[in-house]
Amino acid sequence: QVQLVESGGGLVQAGGSLRLSCAASGLTFSSYAMAWFRQASGKEREFVAAISWRGGNTNYADSVKGRFTIDRDNAKNTVYLQMSSLKPEDTAVYYCAAARAYGLKRPSEYANWGQGTQDTVSS
Repeated sequence: QVQLVESGGGLVQAGGSLRLSCAASGLTFSSYAMAWFRQASGKEREFVAAISWRGGNTNYADSVKGRFTIDRDNAKNTVYLQMSSLKPEDTAVYYCAAARAYGLKRPSEYANWGQGTQDTVSS
């Protein structure tokens, strides 16, 4: 059974930083591309960033490009999201997701999800 557990969320002031972690179990981690999505209150879940199986390729939503960095440690079965220069509009529940294919940006394309972690950016 695949389990994805996010951590590292919290409250931060605008301009600050947070680092999210997502620990995976129940799957061959290096065989899965990983992604981060977010969902703000009253809005649809949206793509944030993705990373390929061994970390050689990444892609980002335009709204976070240059501010967020996704990386992974296959030895630790963990994917990270480093968020910097945070803005109030980054406030959301952040989810990690796993899929066999890389480059997927629609939530419906991911079968495996974590429970989410709340990030709140105050102005």
